[in-house]
Amino acid sequence: MPEVEQPVNLPASAPTANGTSAPAGILVIDDEAGIRESLEVLLSLEGFAVTSAAEGEEGLRKLEADTFDLVLLDLALPGQSGLELLPQIKERHPDLPIIMITAYGTVQNVVESIRAGAENFIQKPWDNEKLLADIRSAVARHRAEEENLQLKRTLKQRYSFANIVGKSDSMLRVFDLVAQVAPSRSTVLIQGESGTGKELIAKAIHANSPRRDKPFVPINTGAMPPELLESTLFGHVKGAFTSAIASKKGLFEVAHGGTLFLDEIATMGMDTQAKILRVLQDRRFMHLGGIQEIQVDVRILAATNVDLRKEVREGRFREDLFYRLNVIVVDIPPLRARREDIPLLAQHFLDFYAGENGLSPRKLSADALRALVDYDWPGNVRELENAIERGVVLSSSTVIGAELLPGHITGRSFQDALLEHNPNSSLFDILEVIERRIIVEKLERCNWNQTDAAEQFRIPLSTLNQKIKRLNIEIRKRGRESGEGARD
Repeated sequence: MPEVEQPVNLPASAPTANGTSAPAGILVIDDEAGIRESLEVLLSLEGFAVTSAAEGEEGLRKLEADTFDLVLLDLALPGQSGLELLPQIKERHPDLPIIMITAYGTVQNVVESIRAGAENFIQKPWDNEKLLADIRSAVARHRAEEENLQLKRTLKQRYSFANIVGKSDSMLRVFDLVAQVAPSRSTVLIQGESGTGKELIAKAIHANSPRRDKPFVPINTGAMPPELLESTLFGHVKGAFTSAIASKKGLFEVAHGGTLFLDEIATMGMDTQAKILRVLQDRRFMHLGGIQEIQVDVRILAATNVDLRKEVREGRFREDLFYRLNVIVVDIPPLRARREDIPLLAQHFLDFYAGENGLSPRKLSADALRALVDYDWPGNVRELENAIERGVVLSSSTVIGAELLPGHITGRSFQDALLEHNPNSSLFDILEVIERRIIVEKLERCNWNQTDAAEQFRIPLSTLNQKIKRLNIEIRKRGRESGEGARD
């Protein structure tokens, strides 16, 4: 048997998850014992893990029992022929490469094998060098495709529910519903109080949909006047209104092929609602001031923190639009209704803000955690995130006590909480903690602009900088954006 040099760019093994190298697995299905033995020796010497079977049913059993990177399949087998077995293997393992081997190669056999999904066709007696080259090529391609699929699965998992934290039954039901509706084209209405995470749910639906590679375009419809909202959504032509000095695309065009998220949809005026309804019905609209219809392919996700049925009854929301939006409803429970999620959410935000500020990991004291679980959270997850962020910024140790939480959450004044936490604290210690908290709060209000903060404190900038240094306050970049918590 000739010795064949193996190309370095087509290895017989590949790294596994733990960093070790796993030999590529090859299944040989051939009824001739001499052929099986010859292939086992040849391939084992080249670093492959070889398993063999003498007939088709045995080969199928071994395929179900183990994982392989390639099958060498004899055309002439007892019972089922290789051509009969080939489609069965491809049905169960569509991505598994198969190389046919036969002593009776005809043009018809080759054509039928390739049509049935065979990777290649090798004639007996084969050339060892060519056979090994074909095997290495097929194995390398298969492993590259498998790694790519695994990467896609990992990314999909990372950007689907990784930032929506919850283990309560109510949130698990939300996750299940999101997973069900995401692949569809249906309009989804997301309902929940302010701060429950409606935009995160919308992003999860988009990320798990066939539109994931297209734009996700969010807009807060309650944040702008009707004229500006319509121009933003539908675009306008030059001269459509006084300040329209140039034509401009709207968000429906920007979101073409993707998803448009309409937050606070109940705040829309009736005229805008009518135009949204037409897009939902006909997938067409016109620029403001335009005469040409534009067709778009956009999935609409809408969110509201009010009862739309009540808005319909009171004449503030169109009934026909409501029923167009109310195809699938995702109700997000308020935080007070899923208190078992509070410790998980708190730790999520502790880890995030400690990392963002370059601090060592933080944890909550038992008193602090008890206060968080007992509080009713009218601002929901957003309010919890803000409380944790403040606690991390104000903390000077790895344990965040109840004294660093806002007084309305603990029901105690900041000074009382300080003394209760450490009754032996000196006046200097208490004043230092209070001073640190006041400076951080002022810097937050000034978007971490030290010059503005110094002016508002009516002290020189150099004095403020000295205090920041002495109190070990971490200065954050202005205009920073938080990671995906659950702010929406």
